[in-house]
Amino acid sequence: MKKGIFKSLIKLINTEPHFQEQPNLQTIELKKQDIGSHYEQNLATFKAIFSVPKNIDVKTRELTIRSLKRRAFIMYIGTIVDPDQIQRSIVEPLIENALPSSGIRDIVSFPVEKTASNIGEITEYITSGNTALFVEGDYQCYVFETTKIQGRSIEKSDNEVIVKGPKEAFNEKIIDNMALIRKKIKNENLIIESHVISKRSRNDLLLVYEKDLVNDELLQKINSRLSSIDKDSISDLNILEQFLEERPRSLFPTILNTERPDRAVSFIEEGHIVLLMSNSPSCLILPATFWSLFHSPEDHYLRAPYGNFIRILRFLALFISVFASSFYIAVTNYHVGMIPPDLLMAIAGTRERVPLPSIIEILMMEFAFELIREAGLRVPSPIGPTIGIVGALILGQAAVQANVISPIVIIVIAISGLSSFIISDVSMNFAIRMTRFLFIFAAGFLGAYGAATLFMAGLFYLVSLKSFGTPYFAPMTPHFFSSKDLIIRHVPMKERFRPGYLKPKDVVKQGKEST
Repeated sequence: MKKGIFKSLIKLINTEPHFQEQPNLQTIELKKQDIGSHYEQNLATFKAIFSVPKNIDVKTRELTIRSLKRRAFIMYIGTIVDPDQIQRSIVEPLIENALPSSGIRDIVSFPVEKTASNIGEITEYITSGNTALFVEGDYQCYVFETTKIQGRSIEKSDNEVIVKGPKEAFNEKIIDNMALIRKKIKNENLIIESHVISKRSRNDLLLVYEKDLVNDELLQKINSRLSSIDKDSISDLNILEQFLEERPRSLFPTILNTERPDRAVSFIEEGHIVLLMSNSPSCLILPATFWSLFHSPEDHYLRAPYGNFIRILRFLALFISVFASSFYIAVTNYHVGMIPPDLLMAIAGTRERVPLPSIIEILMMEFAFELIREAGLRVPSPIGPTIGIVGALILGQAAVQANVISPIVIIVIAISGLSSFIISDVSMNFAIRMTRFLFIFAAGFLGAYGAATLFMAGLFYLVSLKSFGTPYFAPMTPHFFSSKDLIIRHVPMKERFRPGYLKPKDVVKQGKEST
């Protein structure tokens, strides 16, 4: 059977590939087998698998091991390895060292990472940036860790900017991201568990947790969800997030995405599980609650009075962002009696020449504000802020002078838009912005009663959400014991317990409550 496969491989190398199923099936069958000791057969097998010489960055070099007097070849992907290291530490000793030796490990000056005999396993090592050495007569190959992938250095966080606290952020190198976490948690109980996600791209996925804290049932649930994913390619952590969510069509996120190592570490030490993925400059924190999505990492770096002031301001901004526009529509259209007479006369004076109803005014300016916001993000960075400021000023001034929009609507939209910027989490920010439009339509049709009805329905919906079995509003409802770090946080000396909804193995994180 091996001779038949060998002949078909030679034929496969010498002919142009067509869109047929047979070569793919043959490759799958090959990956299940082990390599043999036949030099030509091994060379032909891996040239066929990697489409050499058509695949230009896959390098194959044949040589003779001088001390063993045996033929050999190495194979690696040139774009993700260190070629100088391969030449200096592997190739040159093999072809120049003439001293008697008992094996490859005595010849090369580079440590052998591992040995492998399965073809599929060897293929994965090569595609990960390792170098494989095949020696004539051996039933196994030698794998060298020669990975060198270019990427960004460790930089500041772009989306989660803070004044106090660490400034470093994750990047696309998974090794750097692991190091950033290890640097902050010097504990033997920190586990970094490796998985391979997707069939074709085979990206590395890491589960990071502390084994003496994490709940085993939660860990098993996450592993089960990961193993159930049947997808050819998942190239980024943000795509994986949509596969893991219980309700991917929901407006409100149930998984926390952060690019800050310090924030990830704080959740790991509470008993959460963090997911890291190669080529992704962020991590996922599981499970997540409404409060964790709403908090900022700076809240704990500031002294308690300052941090609480920022939190209260953030919650007020949340309500202003959601309700300001809908409240204006409800009051001016349905509940005029709620407005003081002097203010009512001022509003009526500004709207005297405006031919459009207030809901159309609000919707026009809301859409214009969203367009300006997105345009400022997409254009080149030097002119992005200019477009936002100049566009808003010119558009608002021109609309007022043309009697299309009343001046008070400009004020309402400006306050509502500015309030939405204080919410740092990108997913939660989108949820609040989209929810604002729902409240505008509800207030436009039924006034304050419509907005109140939608608010109650939204609360029922949010209470029904869960993140890997954790209620969205925990530990407020349902009630769990915790450090009560919700709207107002205590001073650090009073935070004695880890969140009860995680059911951690070690509940107490501070032995004695300080005064």
